[in-house]
Amino acid sequence: MAKVNVPSHLQAEQFQISPEYVRISMAAAIELGLARGRLSRCSCGCINLLQNYPEGCFANCTYCGLARERPGVPEENSFIRVDWPLFPTELVAEKIGEKDVDGSVGRVCIAQVQDHRANDDLIDMMQTVRRHATEVPISALVSATLLDESWLARIKDAGADIIGVGLDAASEDIFYKTRGRGAKGPHTWDFHWEIVLAARDMYGPMNVNCHVVVGLGETDKDLVDLFYKLKKEQVAGYLFSFNPEPGTEMQDMPRTPLHRWRRIQLVKYLIEEKELPAEAIEFDASGEITRLNAPEIVIETAVDSGMPFMTNGCPDRQGEVACNRPYGSYRPGEEYRDYPFKPNSSDVVNIRRQMNLEEVWNKLGEAVV
Repeated sequence: MAKVNVPSHLQAEQFQISPEYVRISMAAAIELGLARGRLSRCSCGCINLLQNYPEGCFANCTYCGLARERPGVPEENSFIRVDWPLFPTELVAEKIGEKDVDGSVGRVCIAQVQDHRANDDLIDMMQTVRRHATEVPISALVSATLLDESWLARIKDAGADIIGVGLDAASEDIFYKTRGRGAKGPHTWDFHWEIVLAARDMYGPMNVNCHVVVGLGETDKDLVDLFYKLKKEQVAGYLFSFNPEPGTEMQDMPRTPLHRWRRIQLVKYLIEEKELPAEAIEFDASGEITRLNAPEIVIETAVDSGMPFMTNGCPDRQGEVACNRPYGSYRPGEEYRDYPFKPNSSDVVNIRRQMNLEEVWNKLGEAVV
């Protein structure tokens, strides 16, 4: 049942719907001067926008703050534990255009929710942004269940050069439990992959990405298998650390321990950037990584670089990460889960302490390549 009971103090937002209105992440609102505040040690490289409807989202993902059956009204909900203030789309587009006069907006990303209006409205909102910022790169973070190849083509024609898909779950079983029929949701694993691969063929290798949430109940092996599949299909994988949303079905589920998160970040980087072979990773009976048989210098160099621990996200015009999502996986004052900037030497010391590789993985093995 859609959430339609709106208290009087929120009734104005009941009529401020997409495409005329859009939600914007707080970090992006600060970046555009639409909200007061400052970001520590970084700027917000991507202007993240989110569709808004009074009924909220018709999907029912167990971990999501926009879930259909989450108590309350949509206006009181958050998305990845971040506030998304509501503004006129035209105003947001004007601010993007003003800031991008010198090409300083890394990217704009417009995210869909599960709603019958979402496809047409996505096109409309992209066109509004494009009128004010003719050269800014645009990503479309789509709801795969709404799409087919014709819609993928229309989204591309409207100006998107990258498609993002919220796969989120690392395995079919976890997908079913958290996003599919097991969660009373509309999504299916097989159809998501159909759209991912169709988009890859249409937009080109590495111009399609899948969001993957670590901590939904998957094993390390589930994640590693998915990383190899994404690499084989030439699809980018962007990691998110599960952060329980109050009021959701998974609100009481603990977050992934920081040492596990760091190990997964490192292994993903080694697979993608250093051609780490599958046989170099050993697991125990529960699917947890127990040993990494790789040259010590490769691991040490990767860790020292800080690169594995940065936010995964769509690139800017120079090929650097634009979508750095400050506070997307952690709260101000907490340890960084993913760094929205390149970690410095002090950060790397903390990262090493958090991973504790020698204790968790015994001793590093010799090379097998």
